[in-house]
Amino acid sequence: MLVTIVASIACFIVGGILSYVLFRYGLKAKYDNVLKEAETEAEVIKKNKLLEVKEKFLNKKADLEKEVAQRNQKIQQAENKLKQREMVLSQRQEEIQRKKAEADAVRENLEAQLGIVDKKKEELDDYHENDIAAVLEKLDVKERRKLYSIMGLERVSEVFAYLDDPEEFIEELDSELAADILENMEADDAVDILDELEDEKSEELIQLMDKEAKKDIDLIQSYDDDEIGSKMTTNYVTLTLNLTIKQAMKRVVEQAADNDNISTLYVLDSENKFYGAIDLTDLIVAREYVVLETLVTTSYPFVYDHETVDDCIEDLKDYSEDSIPVLDRDQHILGVITSQDLLEVVDEEMGEDYAKLAALTSEEDLEEPLLESLKKRIPWLVILLMLGLGVSSVTGMFEHVIATLPIIVSFQSVILGMSGNVGTQSLAVTIRVLTDEELTLKQQLGFVLKELKVGFFNGMIIGSISFMITGLFIWLAKGQTVVNAFAMSGCIGGALWLAMIISSVVGTIIPIFFTKIKVDPAVASGPLISTVNDLVAVVTYYGLAWTLLLNIVHMA
Repeated sequence: MLVTIVASIACFIVGGILSYVLFRYGLKAKYDNVLKEAETEAEVIKKNKLLEVKEKFLNKKADLEKEVAQRNQKIQQAENKLKQREMVLSQRQEEIQRKKAEADAVRENLEAQLGIVDKKKEELDDYHENDIAAVLEKLDVKERRKLYSIMGLERVSEVFAYLDDPEEFIEELDSELAADILENMEADDAVDILDELEDEKSEELIQLMDKEAKKDIDLIQSYDDDEIGSKMTTNYVTLTLNLTIKQAMKRVVEQAADNDNISTLYVLDSENKFYGAIDLTDLIVAREYVVLETLVTTSYPFVYDHETVDDCIEDLKDYSEDSIPVLDRDQHILGVITSQDLLEVVDEEMGEDYAKLAALTSEEDLEEPLLESLKKRIPWLVILLMLGLGVSSVTGMFEHVIATLPIIVSFQSVILGMSGNVGTQSLAVTIRVLTDEELTLKQQLGFVLKELKVGFFNGMIIGSISFMITGLFIWLAKGQTVVNAFAMSGCIGGALWLAMIISSVVGTIIPIFFTKIKVDPAVASGPLISTVNDLVAVVTYYGLAWTLLLNIVHMA
């Protein structure tokens, strides 16, 4: 038992010792291994964590750097925008400064000019409206408007009457100012401007005028352009027979505020019909006790409103009056034709006459449509073409002469040209004489004889010169014999002589004939005379060549 116990104890002790040894060394090794593994694992974990932290750090750093970069970019953009704004502001400031400098310079210039204008304002009144109109066209819009304000409305209206194209200046003004200017102008001048404006603009301006101005304009516009009523003005002063000298002077003063055409005063009878006229000078020097009727010229000339300009223009020119009244059929005064109006009418007639000499119905201007120009020219050109073909057919009758002597064709243009020149001279002289004077039959025959003599001697001189020059030319330059050369030149000189004589007579007789049959000679004479002269020249030239050169000299 004891042994068992001792053995048990010994075994226990040995087991304990072995267990201790095993535990210490076995477990320790395992512990160390576990610890080592734990440390290794911890190290790995640590490294992973460090890597993770590092990665997160790097990511955070990258994000931060990106954010910083974005912020820097935004800051840079903001700085760039600021720089651009500063640059723009600087440029704007420079531009403002430049414009300000320019404005200051312009203002100083204008102030200087206006200062000069202000100083010359009194002197400006001494200049004629036509001179001011010439200067006005050279100014710009601002300068013109400033000048308008200086001159005043009435003076501006007077100046506008002398402008070549007043409608252009009217269009650059506001409607109210334009209407005021037209309202203060002579009614006929205002109508001329309104007619050049577009219908809408014209109507607008008329509506802005006062009733009196509109009434005058409507009156003048009611007439056709070829009626004398369309040329009159309503600027005149009237008196009545029942007035005393003192009352008449007072009435003149009252009306002169609105009507400055007071050189001639028109007198009305008790029925307000035209009675006669008084010269202002006679009224001024008349004594108070003088009866007004004794100053009246009852035979004072007048015209009716519906008379055509062509019918009464010559009568108007015969009177050296400042103005002539225009009456209706009831003898009431509607307006007057002033000397200025007469000059304008004569100028228009001269322009139409120039057009007529070219076989046109009226003058053309730069703005006339192409179709209108063609309508004016084509009819006469067709007629002239037909007449020219007739001349050409006559020329064809002398083909054998041309075939035998082709050299004579070279001088055909000389004959035709001189014949036309002589005919045109005679035509111009004849039309002028017929316009200025009423010729009797005897005077007309004498005039024709005179032109015949002029053509005879002019033809003799020109023909002689042509005979010598062309003879020498054909002899020396064309290699012809002396006889043949001067035979040809004799034919040329003789043709010139005869053609000039006949052209002088034709240029005189034809316009006289057209005047007799009540056809305007200026319209029909020019084209007809040109054709007749060509025909005369061709027949004369080639007829002489056939007779003299082929049948007498026997040139071939």
